Parts: sequence; C-alpha cells; structure tokens
Amino acid sequence: MNSIRRIRELNQRELENGVSSEGSWHADYRDTAYIYIGGLPLELSEGDIITIFSQYGEPTYLNLVRDKETGKSRGFAFLKYEDQRSTDLAVDNLGGAVILGRTLNVDHTRYQRKDEKREEDHEPSLELDTTYRSYDKIIDQDKSHDERPMIKEEQELVNLLRDLDDEDPMKSYFVQEKKDQIAVALAKLKSKKCHKNPRKHRIHHHGSRNRSLSRSDRNKRDPRLNDSGRQRRQD
Repeated sequence: MNSIRRIRELNQRELENGVSSEGSWHADYRDTAYIYIGGLPLELSEGDIITIFSQYGEPTYLNLVRDKETGKSRGFAFLKYEDQRSTDLAVDNLGGAVILGRTLNVDHTRYQRKDEKREEDHEPSLELDTTYRSYDKIIDQDKSHDERPMIKEEQELVNLLRDLDDEDPMKSYFVQEKKDQIAVALAKLKSKKCHKNPRKHRIHHHGSRNRSLSRSDRNKRDPRLNDSGRQRRQD
C-alpha cells in the first residue's frame, strides 16, 4: 500500500505543478518496458492478466510466478509491453485497482528474463527504488548492536529472511525495504538518546550554582566573616 500511496502522491504533485512527460518521475524508467504486478488474486491465469493489462498496450511477455511444487500462482507477475509508454499508463491506471477483492500493486521495474540472463551470463536483476540505503552502515557504526535488544523491525527482517524463498525474484526488494525501515527506526532511537544527554549537563550546572549560592548565604549569616571583611577594608 505504501508504493500505491507514493505513486498517487507523485502523480498528484505533477498534475498540480503542470510537469511535462519529460520531467515526470516516469522518465526515470524510459530504459525499461517491464512492470511489476503484485497483489494478484491467486485464481487469475496468464490469459486473465493479459486481458486486464492489454487495455493500455500490447503485452509481449508475461511471467506469472508460480510455486515450483504445486504450480499455483504466488500472486505476482512481471509483464513487458511492446511500447514502453504503455508502462506509464498501466502504472497510473491499474495501480490500486481492486480485482476480485484484492488491490493491485503496479510499478515500473528493471526485470531481466531468464533467457536474457543466459545470453549475458549474469544473474537477473530487479531494481525497485527505495529511499534509505543505510541500514548496513548504521549497524557497522552501532557498537552497542550486540548488547541492545532487537527492535521490532529487526525481528520482522529475521522472519522475512526465514520465510521467503531464495528464488523469489522479489526477495531482495522486500529485504531491502525492511532494512530501510530499520535504518529509520535506529536513527530515531539514536536521536532520542542524544537528546537526553544535555539534560544531565544542565542539572549538573544548576547543582554547582546552588552550592555556590549556599556558600554565599553562609557568609552572610556568619557575622565574624563580615567583621573580618570590614577590618581589612579599614586597614
């Protein structure tokens, strides 16, 4: 849902500001004609998906990811259009659409097919943008990481790594997304700790001033000290 909300906010902002197609956020994906489709009802077939997405262009490739053992749909797919501009229309119009009670998540992606992998002899890549990339760096700098209890987001990452299939093409994206959330949570936690230290200094300062005032009060109350002071001035 965060991805759907983000896309809607981007589109609304561009509409309000009169942004041209060349300056649109979609322009960052002019090099790919692939889209990622998530939230698919499990009963939809490849033909159903083609029918839905052919409203905005001519699909030339579809990979509905299925469980290797059962052959059942896993609820997400990758689709390529003949015309790259069709991806903009599909993302804007079908992202957030409700099909058989499920909300579709449609976004640009730089997906690589297995046949393309064999031709170029390297692993398929899947790039979906995220805001923060600093989790590993924060962990390296956090010397108390082994001492402090695990935060909620870190436990969720452990569960994610345990439950997701290594061959799931979206695993790296979901893991990175969770790491980004951890980075934000740790940064907030560190900020709260930093705000507590100045209070200690202020309390110490007030304590010193109070002790100084107390000595001054004792001087005023002791007449011998006052007489001694007057005698020195007369001399």
